Amino acid sequence: MNQNSASENAAGSQLAGNYVNGAVANSAAAVQFISFAIGDDQYGVDIMAVREIKGWVDITHLPKQPEYVRGVLNLRGAIVPIMDLRCRFGQGLTKTSPLHIMIIVQIEGRQIGLIGDRVLDIVSVEAGQIQQVPRASSGAPTDFLAGLVTHDDSMIALIDLPSLLSMDAADAADLSDIGTVPN
Repeated sequence: MNQNSASENAAGSQLAGNYVNGAVANSAAAVQFISFAIGDDQYGVDIMAVREIKGWVDITHLPKQPEYVRGVLNLRGAIVPIMDLRCRFGQGLTKTSPLHIMIIVQIEGRQIGLIGDRVLDIVSVEAGQIQQVPRASSGAPTDFLAGLVTHDDSMIALIDLPSLLSMDAADAADLSDIGTVPN
């Protein structure tokens, strides 16, 4: 094995380890995620972080929130912020309809709803199949991605869920208590 192959395998293992709840994974370990669509693009989130997938329902809008936080949903007594991934990725607001879905995920002890167009599949791949995301510049929307996977002749961008919560200090202060799961 040459040095480039060794570093590529190490990078794939590191991505998989970071992707699967921070656990160390080897390149033969299976990684499972839920794939979903936003427009023509496919994304995936760690299946272990997904708590629920809901059809679109009306949400309550809150003032002075970042544009990508569309509002909150009362989910069995828990207040869950709803994040518009299309907007968070810099592609404008989603014009929601009853056909849209919300994927409720748990990130760092908080439940967050992610707006998607439709759920596609549950995908299982070997951790070694996860490729690094090419970096054009720092601070680019790719900072939200943990890796890329080719599956059934399509590219799936794996979302790094904790990085979705990283934001500037003003946004963090506005969202500090929304969606916190009690201990």
